[in-house]
Amino acid sequence: MTRSALLRSVLTRTAVLRLVLGWGSFGALLALAPLLGSHLPTPVLWVTLAAIVTVIIVCAFGVVTEAEHLAHRLGDPYGTLVLTLSIAAIEVILISAVMLGPGEHQTIARDSVMAVSMIIMNLVVGVALVVGGRRHPDRHANRAGVVTYLGVLVVLLAVAFALPVLLGDAGAFPPRAAITVIVLVVLLYASFLLRQLGARRADFQEVGMRADAGAAPPRSSVALVLAEHRPEIVARTLLLVALALPIVLLSHDMAELLDDGLGRLGAPVTLSGILIAMIVFLPETITTVRAALAGEMQRVSNLCHGALVSTAGLTIPAVLTIGLITGQTVVLAESPLNLLLLGLTLLLTLVTFRARRARPAQGAAHLLLFVVYALTTLL
Repeated sequence: MTRSALLRSVLTRTAVLRLVLGWGSFGALLALAPLLGSHLPTPVLWVTLAAIVTVIIVCAFGVVTEAEHLAHRLGDPYGTLVLTLSIAAIEVILISAVMLGPGEHQTIARDSVMAVSMIIMNLVVGVALVVGGRRHPDRHANRAGVVTYLGVLVVLLAVAFALPVLLGDAGAFPPRAAITVIVLVVLLYASFLLRQLGARRADFQEVGMRADAGAAPPRSSVALVLAEHRPEIVARTLLLVALALPIVLLSHDMAELLDDGLGRLGAPVTLSGILIAMIVFLPETITTVRAALAGEMQRVSNLCHGALVSTAGLTIPAVLTIGLITGQTVVLAESPLNLLLLGLTLLLTLVTFRARRARPAQGAAHLLLFVVYALTTLL
């Protein structure tokens, strides 16, 4: 493929429009900074906030699109890891922007990660099982991979939400405990990635793709793909970064306006974390449903459970580090009700994905748990 043909295939009209919209919006906000710094009328505030959120979602779709291209080129689990890491990084950026913005946001990380957990493991998985189970009732995920995900998630979520209840001071880790948790979570997440990309990578592939037990391991396909398609991979990676940067730059203004808008409404603080989770995972939700419709149930697990492992594995160390550097209190301890819902979700996930078939009834059970969580949070 010639260089001009490669550029045309990567820099499509949609990609260029997303770039122009993202960077143009950032430029417009810079020009309007003096006006935005004043007390905006409520209608103007909500219109501005809606515009910024729309741009962030459009750019996030662009990031997911490029990550999907890389995923298809690299294959699982490498490709899906690129996608889940991209989404997790966007969430960490948005949460960090809120924490570093004005106002008190002691629980923003807890609320966001909890919302992500319930959205991914119940809402997204539930919809995927309902639509995928009807079209492909004989498909199921790779049980070994799902069990590995759940094992890591149980530890990460227990450390994040349950441990501060017992060891924390008013729901927050003391500095020494926070440093210990940062180190242990980073080590656990790194060891998980090494196993996922190394000796146990077959556990995260679609059922039927596992290599024969006695066969010699194949030559590194990723190395061959990188050598053969290096220009395309580099171009798509650069485009992914160029689409992600406006999200980073716009997140500060979004955090300030969101804080002001929710304060005027008198809305609960937890709503901010839920909104961030919904913004971040909308593109990946669509990708997951498409995978379910195609009968790729292990890809559904990789996208959902892999994204949650990456989110928890990156968010917890990031917010605790920000708290230590800035002196902010980071409250992670969850309520008994949410801990119960989270425990039920993990148990239901284990039962669902260890079954021999993907059943819509199991998806309905996940959806019911999400409705319960939404009602208890908002009401």
